[in-house]
Amino acid sequence: MAAQHNLYIDQGADFSAEIGIYDDFNALWDLTGYSGAAKMKKSHYSSTSHNFTVSIGTGKVTLAMTAATTAAIESGRYLYDVVITAAGGTKTRVIEGLVTINPGVT
Repeated sequence: MAAQHNLYIDQGADFSAEIGIYDDFNALWDLTGYSGAAKMKKSHYSSTSHNFTVSIGTGKVTLAMTAATTAAIESGRYLYDVVITAAGGTKTRVIEGLVTINPGVT
């Protein structure tokens, strides 16, 4: 089961969040050789999605979006998840939650 982690993104600003990935024994997961993907959508059934840039380090996943990307997203609440793929092709959903896009003025 994926860990729950909610995100807050300011519209029109660069965004980056580093999230630790832990195994069943509460130790950082060795993510050597893994790749990752993450998307957010207004609902599970929405055909429109927004992609995060995903970087994987030792036991950590970093999600990022540029200011240009966040500026183009309507403010409100969204759903997201992160799926990592092992070198052998096994996919695991490791994080999921809500994203709140805070509206900007500038």
